[in-house]
Amino acid sequence: MHLAAHWALLLSLLGTVFLAGMAAWNLYNRDTGKLAVFENGQSVLFSIFSAVSIVLFIAFVKRDFSFEYVQQYSDKVLPLFYTITAFWAGQAGSLLFWAWMTTLCGFGFSLTKAYMRTSPETKLWFWLFFLTIEAFFLLLLTGPNNPFTRVSPIPMDGKGLNPLLQNPGMIFHPPLLFLGYAGFTIPACLALASWMSGQGGTWLKATRSISILSWIFLTAGIILGGWWSYMELGWGGYWAWDPVENASLIPWLTCTAFLHTAVVQSRRGALAKTNVFLISLTLLLCFFGTYLVRSGVVESLHAFGEGGVGRPLLTFILSGMALTLVILAVGVPASKPKPLSGLYSLPGFLVVLAWLLLALAVVVFMGTMWPVFSKLWSQNSVGLDQSFYNRVCNPLFVFIAVLLVLCPWMSWKEGLREPRRAMAALAVTVAAAGVFFAMGYHKPVPLVGASAGVGSLASLTMLTFSGRGYRTLRGGLGAWLLHGGLAMVFVGVAISGPYQLAKEAILSPGQTLTLGAYELEYTDLAEVSNERFSGGRASLTARKDGREVGVLTPERRVYKNFPQPFAEVSVIPSLGDELYATLLAYSDTKSASIKVSVNPLVNWVWIGGTIMCLAGFLCLRRNSDKDA
Repeated sequence: MHLAAHWALLLSLLGTVFLAGMAAWNLYNRDTGKLAVFENGQSVLFSIFSAVSIVLFIAFVKRDFSFEYVQQYSDKVLPLFYTITAFWAGQAGSLLFWAWMTTLCGFGFSLTKAYMRTSPETKLWFWLFFLTIEAFFLLLLTGPNNPFTRVSPIPMDGKGLNPLLQNPGMIFHPPLLFLGYAGFTIPACLALASWMSGQGGTWLKATRSISILSWIFLTAGIILGGWWSYMELGWGGYWAWDPVENASLIPWLTCTAFLHTAVVQSRRGALAKTNVFLISLTLLLCFFGTYLVRSGVVESLHAFGEGGVGRPLLTFILSGMALTLVILAVGVPASKPKPLSGLYSLPGFLVVLAWLLLALAVVVFMGTMWPVFSKLWSQNSVGLDQSFYNRVCNPLFVFIAVLLVLCPWMSWKEGLREPRRAMAALAVTVAAAGVFFAMGYHKPVPLVGASAGVGSLASLTMLTFSGRGYRTLRGGLGAWLLHGGLAMVFVGVAISGPYQLAKEAILSPGQTLTLGAYELEYTDLAEVSNERFSGGRASLTARKDGREVGVLTPERRVYKNFPQPFAEVSVIPSLGDELYATLLAYSDTKSASIKVSVNPLVNWVWIGGTIMCLAGFLCLRRNSDKDA
């Protein structure tokens, strides 16, 4: 099966290159009569990717260590749950999964009414761009990242899955990110195709649903990734501005900017060229994230390391950016661009929001790549720590939160459409600031951010109940709920990080640790052991004002084939203060080094992020209602 799968991908590469060349030739000859060839070709390509992916899944389930990829990322004692998710644990498998999802998106889009309503010339351009991307994936999978390499002689057991990946988040986080990345391929290719064929903004309506769906997947992947890091790495936070974390955040920022400027184009016919650029940039930044993870250009806790794909990825990204700029320069828009309303209007606020999101993307990009840039003038690379990102990015996040307080009341033409409710929302924001200040939250940026989050929740609540129409899907209920979830995230981010309390101590059974209003008694250390790992589990009884609030049971494990110990954190969840404990080390005498932190309002981040994703599906329903 190794050779069969590899040859299937190799023949697919040749066929995809042939179809892309055929699309270019047909465009040159203005021949639009052979579109069925490309549509059927996409169906065949999706079938081949499905078949070879199933082969790899079966190899994992059967623990077939003749596959080098299976041998590297699984072993005989790994639970089936994690064995299946090991498909995307490594570089080759994750690329295969991303490429598979891309072919799925192409196949699915070819069956939609939106595709069928697209002009033949635009379809040809679309297939030229889309097939080129698929050919690039196939080039990587048949060259430096072949997941079907055979091992000889066949090992008796595998190396095992990295313990950091043995977490329930592993089954959801990577696939959701790759689904988001793959989904952006459709609107990006159709946007460039429509621009070349002079079809203007028709692509916006045709790809609205898949653009929103891709954003939902990417958002869910980022939120789950943050929770995974919070629960697995033991650093006490959900975002460390690690390069691999930033890799998914940057395209999320540009896509979010695009979704807001797309509203302006749909309602006012403006920003057509801007939207083509933004969605194309989003797709290229997805590949840039892959470049960060797989090129070894920057050091990261999560990176795969250099695997022979860094230079091809960089070449593809730079070529894609050059092609996008050339297309925007030579393409002919369907109509003259229309002027925007003034700054003090809803379109004006949406443009300001887009600029803020793009500014954040630039800051995160520059900070992530600073070790590379600094080598231009220094022999030693210089990295930027969390303090840089927090100092620069947090004020921009707060500005976005303030915009969200007023945006629901802005007019599409100029000014406020309901000044009284807007003033009421501002009054709630000021009152919330007073309450937070009285509670001891005095730092200016977190204070404004949390207050604006509360003001945004109040503003959106008033909007929802100001008229029956706003409580329907057509009236934008999904959008209001989504932004309400975002407001909760603003509050959680503003308070949980700056006001986290943490303390480390070496304790013996019976000793206590005091942290803020909490007293934690270390009661015992028990051994834990099974065929996968061995280690110790500490028990800490947490009390507040003399009342027991729960028991923390952090663990320290040493896994088979991995001599480095790994922490399993323990939490006592709360909508207020969440207690979080990590067992750093322990001795035979049961003395233990323990780190405990109090994370206020951290669960507002997870709850708000979940609401954002679920509400996004209501936005999809709104689109289908409008198209019906």
